Amino acid sequence: MPLKTASVTRAAARLAVSVVAIALLWLIAAFQFFYSPPRAVPHRTDAIVVLGGLSKERLPVAQELQESLDIPIFVVSTTGLSGNVEGDALCHEDDDPDLICFRPSPLNTRGEARGLSELIAQNGWKSVTVVTSDYHLLRAGTLMRQCTSAEVQMVGSQPDLSAGAWLDRFVVETGGLIDVWMQPECSSH
Repeated sequence: MPLKTASVTRAAARLAVSVVAIALLWLIAAFQFFYSPPRAVPHRTDAIVVLGGLSKERLPVAQELQESLDIPIFVVSTTGLSGNVEGDALCHEDDDPDLICFRPSPLNTRGEARGLSELIAQNGWKSVTVVTSDYHLLRAGTLMRQCTSAEVQMVGSQPDLSAGAWLDRFVVETGGLIDVWMQPECSSH
């Protein structure tokens, strides 16, 4: 084998090993951040908030926490989308004065962070518990804290996803987290 070909082959092998190592490190980090995030011990706050999407999974966790911790106000982000049917239905059916429903604008986590910031300011809350899926805790918590000086306690619900769906969430949440760090929301709260 000529010297030049051997050199190119070694360089390609080093590159391949580097790419695999980086991918493996990312996968380990993604697993820790999104699949098995650190869990806080929930405590009583002024309000509990359910972020939009996967309300079938998130809503029961929030309702159980509200009851067990005696949290007075229940807040639901409404979307009108198929993944939020239970949350949207609760807002249309329930006339509880301690239930607050809001529709974020834009219809994403950034809009929810801005909407929650406004609710915190309007109601004088000092602390809130935000319920979302485990994979979403880090990004959503970062956004919420960028938009308010109130204490934000993040609590995760455990989604039932396939390995492929988890890999998709790892990619989406990694990109979203980088975006949140590079383009903070509500930078002047």
